[in-house]
Amino acid sequence: MSMIDNIPGKSSRASRINSSQLMQPQHANSFGNVHGGRIMKLVDEAGALAGMRHAQQRVVTVAVDQMTFHQPIRIGDLVTLTAEVSCVGRTSMETEVQVEAENPITGVRTHTNTAYVVYVALDKEGEPVVVPPLIPETESDHERMEAGKNRQAHRLTRIRNKNSNK
Repeated sequence: MSMIDNIPGKSSRASRINSSQLMQPQHANSFGNVHGGRIMKLVDEAGALAGMRHAQQRVVTVAVDQMTFHQPIRIGDLVTLTAEVSCVGRTSMETEVQVEAENPITGVRTHTNTAYVVYVALDKEGEPVVVPPLIPETESDHERMEAGKNRQAHRLTRIRNKNSNK
C-alpha cells in the first residue's frame, strides 16, 4: 500500500463516476446541436465528483485542458460521461472525462470528446489539503499516470512562461 502523509492510496477505479443525461431542446441551438457550454458543465460536474470521491473532500476546478468536440451531440441523444482520477499531485488531482453520445433509438454510440480537468481538494476552511496517492492497478493505469504527469509539467511550464513575460 502506498502512503503519503499516512494517507492510504486509492486506485483510479475507486473514483470512477458514470453519469447520463438526455439532451433536451433547451440544451441546444437552433440547428439541434447541444451547446458546447452545456457539455463543459457536465464534464466539470462529473470530474469534480470523481475528484471528491478520491479525496473525500470538496474540490474546486483549477484548469481544463483543451476540449475538442469531434462529433456533434444532438437533441434526443443520451450523453454519458465517465470520469476518474488519472493523476494526483500533493493537493491536486487530474480527472479524465470521456464523453459519449448515444442515439437511444438506434443504439449508435459516438465518442464525442475527452477532457482532462484539474481540481484542488479543500478542507472545511477552504485551504488545500493533501490527497491520497493514486495506485495504478494495470499497465494502462501506469501509462495514464505518466501522461498525466507530462500534462501537468506542460501546464506548469505554460504558467511559468506566462508569468515571466509580465
